[in-house]
Amino acid sequence: MGKFIVIEGTDCSGKETQSKLLVERLEKMGKKAVRVTFPNYDSPTGKIVGGPYLGKEEISPCWFPEGAVKVDPKVTSLYYAADRKYNEKVIREYLDNDYFVICDRYTSSNMAHQGSKIRDDNERFNMYQWIDKLEYWLLGLPKPDKTIFLHVPYSYAFELKKNRLKLDEHEKSEEHLKNSEIAYLELAAYYNWTNVNCIKNDKIRTIEDISDEIIDNIKEYL
Repeated sequence: MGKFIVIEGTDCSGKETQSKLLVERLEKMGKKAVRVTFPNYDSPTGKIVGGPYLGKEEISPCWFPEGAVKVDPKVTSLYYAADRKYNEKVIREYLDNDYFVICDRYTSSNMAHQGSKIRDDNERFNMYQWIDKLEYWLLGLPKPDKTIFLHVPYSYAFELKKNRLKLDEHEKSEEHLKNSEIAYLELAAYYNWTNVNCIKNDKIRTIEDISDEIIDNIKEYL
């Protein structure tokens, strides 16, 4: 049986870069490794999330007149959960064949971004639990062996984001990004994720330095 490792993180924390690099490093160690990402924009369900919901320019404008950030979090959660359920078989096939499956965002991302829409602490916690029950119990999705959380504080992420040419509905909202950071930190503590601070001495750490820490945190599986 393989190992399922999720790379989570706040905006501009390098989830894509680090998940790709982790696969490369595992392969150099002689391990079988593959990267999956959610939403899976190449799948039918992922295209629904990317276009009609998120409004990514290369797919489709957002169909919701109120904007994605203001859509009821339970409605939104169902779209993301459907994308994972549709693509579940791919993850399970790799795990059954002893692969390290490195996932760029997963159920944990759904919890953070939808929970961030709720300001009441108790209601937000209930949202986390609702998504947990929806995806892991009702839909039966595989649970990660480890979730690694890359943390870049919002103030740094805001500066990095200025270099991006294309932003989806979530990325355009400063309030959403601030609130999602709060939600991510809550979830990291509640679920005991492995935290990787991407800032050191007021500077963003190098890609290689962060990658080394990630490798250190999965040594138990190597």
